[in-house]
Amino acid sequence: MTKDPWTDPDPQPEDFDEFLASVDPSEIQVVEAGSAAKVTIVSQATGEEAKRLERLALESDPPLDDVLADLRPTGKPHAA
Repeated sequence: MTKDPWTDPDPQPEDFDEFLASVDPSEIQVVEAGSAAKVTIVSQATGEEAKRLERLALESDPPLDDVLADLRPTGKPHAA
């Protein structure tokens, strides 16, 4: 069976070398460990997707308004 580093519970550092070599260096940001940095993923959803996301937001730690505010389009692109 072929090992998939993206789903492996114990990926090794070299597992991602091929992928990282294919990424444009301008898309990479190095952040020091312990810097309290966080990753935010912004996406748009409609219909059933939006309903599922709302249900998940109700079950999660952040307040629902915060989660839904991140889902609402603002008319301008979000920075990653």
